[in-house]
Amino acid sequence: MMRKYKYKLLIYFILLIGVIITSTPMIYLISTSLRPNGSLYEYPPKLIPNKVTLENYRYIIFKVDFYRSFLNSFIVALCSTLLAAFISSSLAFCLARFDFPGKRLLFATIMATMIIPGMTLIIPQFELAVTFKLINKLGGLIPVYVAWVLPFSTFMIKGFIEGIPTDFDEAIYIDGGNAFTVYRTIILPLASPSIAAVSIFNFLMAWEEYPWALTVINDLEKRTLPITISGFFGQHNFTQWGYVFAMSVISLLPVIITFLFFQQYFVSGLSSGAIK
Repeated sequence: MMRKYKYKLLIYFILLIGVIITSTPMIYLISTSLRPNGSLYEYPPKLIPNKVTLENYRYIIFKVDFYRSFLNSFIVALCSTLLAAFISSSLAFCLARFDFPGKRLLFATIMATMIIPGMTLIIPQFELAVTFKLINKLGGLIPVYVAWVLPFSTFMIKGFIEGIPTDFDEAIYIDGGNAFTVYRTIILPLASPSIAAVSIFNFLMAWEEYPWALTVINDLEKRTLPITISGFFGQHNFTQWGYVFAMSVISLLPVIITFLFFQQYFVSGLSSGAIK
């Protein structure tokens, strides 16, 4: 009994250490956003500010064109997530339910693209964006983001769909339905945990992506949030860290809200697809 108690105590101690390590940067981020810019360089540094102020947030919200960048990022992330969910779920349904020549080769090719870093393709992607006149447009971000997340999303959703009994499909076919009916009435509802799980990751990727957005977008009115945040670094030969951290805290709100609403799908969706 004593050994079991010590074992649990050790586990809680390790978890406590992990919580402290992972939460300290977040606490410092929030505390710095709530203190005056001048107090950032005080010595010795303090994790909890002596004086709390909302001046950094007022400056970001009322004096900086923050809402436009926020809205641009939200539109790009939402459109990329919805489009990737539709394409990957359709592709996963075809790979999981139908046999056709070249099926294994197609799936292997999709999986092979997962090992290619997206930044290594930035030059051909830029040339394609120039060809299709997508430079300096939000539409130039969405297709690239969808292409980046499509292999992983297809892989996870396919594994989940393979765990759905085919008896449901056969019942639809007997009633005179077709593959589109099966996809709409059976696959989408039952595979929704897996689709939602990968969509969360896809949304976060599109929300925080920086290099490609910086490459394609030059217009100030079309910049996404990461580009706007980076604009405060070295501005006027001095970085206003209070403004940077305040904007970073606000940019975390969609991420936190998304996770709180869909956290139940992380385990059920991803584990089912991965195990299968």
